[in-house]
This record gives sequence, structure tokens and C-alpha cells, in this order.
Amino acid sequence: MIALFSAVVVANRGEISCRITRTLHSMGIRSIAVYTEHDRDAKHVQVADAAVLIDSYLSVESIVAAAHAVPGMNADAVHPGYGFLSENASLAEACAAAGITFIGPGVEALEIMGDKIASKKHVTERGVAVIPGIAEPGMTNDDLVAAAAEVGFPLLIKPSAGGGGKGMTIVREPDAVAGALDSARRVASAAFGDDTLFLERLVEKPRHIEVQVLADSHGTIIHLGERECSLQRRHQKIIEEAPSPLLDEATRQRIGEAACEVARSVSYIGAGTVEFLVSDNAPDEFFFMEMNTRLQVEHPVTEMVTGIDLVEWQVRIAAGEKLTVETPTLTGHSVEARIYSEDPANDFLPSAGQIVHLHEAADGSAASAGTTSVRVDSSLVQGGTVSANYDPMLAKVIAHGATRAEALHALDRALADTVILGVTTNIEFLRALLARDDVRAGELDTGLIERALAEIEFATPSPAVLAAAALSIHSHRWMPGSPWQQPSGWRVGQHRPARYRLECAGTVYEVLVAGPPSAADVTINGDTTPARLTSTGIEWGALSIRLAIETEGAHEHSTDGHTVWIAHDGTSWSLTSQGRAESLADHRATLARVAGVVDPELRSPMPGTVVAVAVANGDSVTAGQTVLTIEAMKMEHPVVATLDGVVDISLKPGDLVTRDQIVARIESPQASTEGETS
Repeated sequence: MIALFSAVVVANRGEISCRITRTLHSMGIRSIAVYTEHDRDAKHVQVADAAVLIDSYLSVESIVAAAHAVPGMNADAVHPGYGFLSENASLAEACAAAGITFIGPGVEALEIMGDKIASKKHVTERGVAVIPGIAEPGMTNDDLVAAAAEVGFPLLIKPSAGGGGKGMTIVREPDAVAGALDSARRVASAAFGDDTLFLERLVEKPRHIEVQVLADSHGTIIHLGERECSLQRRHQKIIEEAPSPLLDEATRQRIGEAACEVARSVSYIGAGTVEFLVSDNAPDEFFFMEMNTRLQVEHPVTEMVTGIDLVEWQVRIAAGEKLTVETPTLTGHSVEARIYSEDPANDFLPSAGQIVHLHEAADGSAASAGTTSVRVDSSLVQGGTVSANYDPMLAKVIAHGATRAEALHALDRALADTVILGVTTNIEFLRALLARDDVRAGELDTGLIERALAEIEFATPSPAVLAAAALSIHSHRWMPGSPWQQPSGWRVGQHRPARYRLECAGTVYEVLVAGPPSAADVTINGDTTPARLTSTGIEWGALSIRLAIETEGAHEHSTDGHTVWIAHDGTSWSLTSQGRAESLADHRATLARVAGVVDPELRSPMPGTVVAVAVANGDSVTAGQTVLTIEAMKMEHPVVATLDGVVDISLKPGDLVTRDQIVARIESPQASTEGETS
């Protein structure tokens, strides 16, 4: 029996760090977490046996030093997880120089497959088909603009060193190539430290299908079936499943063999994924896209249908063990959904904040219910902070069933049972996707989500939800004992109800509450209904509705400053009570607003960092022109001019901005002329 490691540095954060630590502990191996100041209280730090503060997750020196930073616990291996340094050959080389095992492939595989240009040439020589395009090192923007005409439109700009869809841009018109290249280079440089780009012909209605491989250092390579990852938005996977509903058994074998050949060509060791593009119109044809030389975010669906712990085998292979598993028979079906901290109803803008209430469908490996099971890989803790400094993915919910329909149903119910209050999430959006007929029929492609967005209607707060929010604030103000400290609205004759103005997603709702929160009459839009808060929600008339309710910023005698978070069946709302000053300001703004007049003030749609300023102070701009670009949670968002005029801006790249902060103003020539005339 080959000795395994005594301790492993998990060179990552979030849910993947927690997931790796779980397997290490099951194998009797101690884990050392790394963390930055932003993550000092994070769950992955809490569940590890020890933790080391580092300056950056991208620092090779800090990761290697962490192996010997804990007294009495020298680590003899580093597991990079995914993202960050997981596909960085410099980390593997630094580990080797320090006598530490890198739990991943060799440098040759990392270097060849980490370069998308080199990898395509490499696999072509091994007889694996690739998508037509231009992939030459050192191409300038002018070179790429000229090459775009040869590739043809529509085309896809892709970073050579990247993954996860970052920097990938679809271009349909020649005039848009130059601007798209600038943005793609900026994203690639920030995300990967390498701004090399290449071009590919865009395959319309493609399916994204990837194959999981395992390879040991003794020459054995197997594949563990494929995963369907076609449900993507902005090239970022959202829902994944195994096996693919598209492939027949013959194609499954062929694509699996092709993946093994790709791995064999670089003497691959460990767990890896070979990604293919498959046309929905020709499902027996597939084209190599790239190889991810690491664990994938979506690896749990493969684990669920094979019963194989991929992290365990990564560790065993790195320790020198021979593979003792064979290409498995896939059992049942598994589907995974990624929960992101973002607002789908507001162009998926990132959301940050503190988790004030948390309930997850399952905790850890699996929770069984009949023929289905649910697993949650998460780094969330109640009271924890979701930072704008890192990727917005919070957790993954994975369901398994005997059939695809069973797995989809189990996943939907698990999402409905998930409550995350304090930040806005995409859970409602995920459930809407799973409910679509084309998704349930397995009729998928990478553009489906973009087409579906216009058809998805996000729920507005119902009267019961509005009543629950108002009653929650009312209960915080209702002091027991003294009638002078209760918002009873006491008057001689008929009492006056308490008035609450609740803002939710830009809309203000007015709710009147008469009486104590245990037995109140609530009036909304002229309709009065008896209601009371309960420990599990609200009794609304004859209905008992289960709600998760959490109130922030409560002050005993004040009506303003409260934010009430409410969740129901996977949908959540943030309702903030307006005080008198806010109500008057809104009213005055309404009176001053002229129909058809565009707001000249440009505001940041999210907290983040200015990464580019496209104009100088005093420049003339036209409506729709990009003024500056803000980045948060690895997403760029352009802020555009709302009208023609002269821009007033003082921000520069690197400046931090808050949500709704005024970042620029546009003065129209007409306004300027009128001012001079007067």
C-alpha cells in the first residue's frame, strides 16, 4: 500500500475548498486552508485543520510557503481546486522545487493545454477534429481584425490562456471587432495575466459536452462518461447534467475515446476534462474546444452517476497509486444548479452583503428521499459576508434520480427549499429554467438562456409578502407593556393605522397596519385583511403561508431604515421601509420629472472597481456611447451615456465605486445654451 499524504494545502477558497477538505478528512489526511483578509471568517477556514493568511490566492510563493507555515503540520502536497492557480504551470514547478507534490497533471500537460492555441494544433496532429478559426501566437489587434474576415461571421473571440467563459465575446459584424478585442484583452489580462487572443467560427445552436477522464502515472487512462453543460449565460455554465440527453451510446463511446486520446497525447496524470462542441443538428459530430487540466465546478454530477469520488482519486493518483476503477456504467441521472449572488431581474448585476438567514436543502454529501438524493456543495454560513472581490458563485445544488425527470424534479424541490437572505440570488431564475418545456425535453443549446430571458417573468411581492414585511417592522416597534411605546395609532374614536412605505426593486408599496402584530388588520390597495405573524410565516386571512422572514436595521420607534428579507418557494425579496424624508424626496422627484426627459446623471449599477474610462472630462459623447467600465465579481459592466452632450467625469481606473454612486454627468448642449440665454 502506497502511503498517502499527511497534510495537504488546499490552495483555493469557497465551496471547492470545503469540498476538498471533506474528502481529505474522510481519507484521514489533514487540511491546511489559505485565506485573505476578505475571507478571515469564511467557512473554508473554519472546516480546515489549520489556516494560513496569504496576500493573494494568485501568489505562488504564498501557497508554497503555506505548506510549512503551520508548526508541527508540514504539508507534503498542494491541491489547487479550480480557478486561480489550478492550471498554472508555475505552481506545479514551484511545488516540485520545494519537494511538495502538486495534485494535478505534469508541467507538459499544463503548458500545452493551458494555451488554447497550442492545444488545438496539438490535438489536430492526433486526429481530433477542431473548430475552424485563426490561432497564432503574438497576433496584434490589427492582425486579428484582418483575420476576422477570413474566419467569417459570426465569430468568437477567446483568450488563449483562459477558461470559464471570461473574455469570450461573440462578434456578428466587422465594425464591432476592434472594440470587442480591446475588452477581451483587458479581461484576459486581468483574469489570467495573459492577453493573447484567438478567433473561432461561431457554431450556431451548439451543445457544450465535456468528458471526464482519469489517468494514473502507470499508463492507465479511463473516461467516466460525459456531462452536458449547454445551459450557459455569457459562456458561464449554470446548469449541468450527466449523462447528456443528446448522445447515443455509439457517440458516447467515440467521444470518450477521443477524450482519452487527448489526455494520452500529453501524458496526462490525474483528473481532467476534455470539452467538445457538438452541433444540435448533427449530434454524431464533435469538435475539440479545450482541455481543463483540473477539477471542474460541475464534477459532482459525474460523481453521482458513477459513485466515484474524483477528489479521492486525484489524491491517490498524485501519491502514485494505480487506478483500480474501470470505465463505469452510468447509473441514473444527475443535474447540478449553480447558485450565484446576482440579480437576474436587474441584468444579473452582482450582489454583495451579509447572509442574515440560511437554510440549505442538504448539508454535505447526500440526503436521500426515495429513489432521489440531493447534495449541496457550499461555503455559506449564517452571518458570513459575500464579498464583491471574488466570483459570485455561492453554492451548488446537485440532485440524482433514477431518470432525468426524477433528477430535475428533485433539483427543483431542493432549490425551492433553499433560503439565502441578505443577498440577491438567482434561485428563482434557476427554477424558471428548470420549468421550461425545452429544458425538460433535453432540447438544449448554449444560446437557450439568452433567448429565454425575455420570456421569464420575475415575481413581485404578493399582498401576503407585503403584509409580512410591514408586520415584521411593526412587531419591532411594538414594545410590550407601555401603550406609549406602541404604534397603536390610538385616537378618540377610530384608531389611526400605522403607515409603512416599502420599496422593492424600485417600486414603492404602501401598507396600513391597525392593531398589534399578533392580530392586525392590514390594508393594501384599499383591501383590508386580518393577519398575524407566526413562527413560520404569516396567517393571511384564511391562509397560512410559510415564509422565511428576517429584518435588518430594526429600531424600536422608527419606521425607516428597516430592510426585511422574505423568501418563499425559492423566490426572495428585499423590502426597505421609507421614512418621511425619503418619501418626500421621492414625491418631489416625481413632481420635478418631465415625461421624456433622460436623467443626465450616470450611476454605478453595482459596487465595484473602475477598470476603464473611455472618455476624458469635457469630451463630447453620444447616447449609448460607453463612458466607463466597472468590474465586480469578475464581471465587467459598461456605463453608457444616456444622451448626447458633454461629459463631466473625474474617476480613473482603479477607483472604487458604490452602488448608485454618481460616476459621471452629461450636460446637453441644449441645456448649456439655455443657461447662457438666461
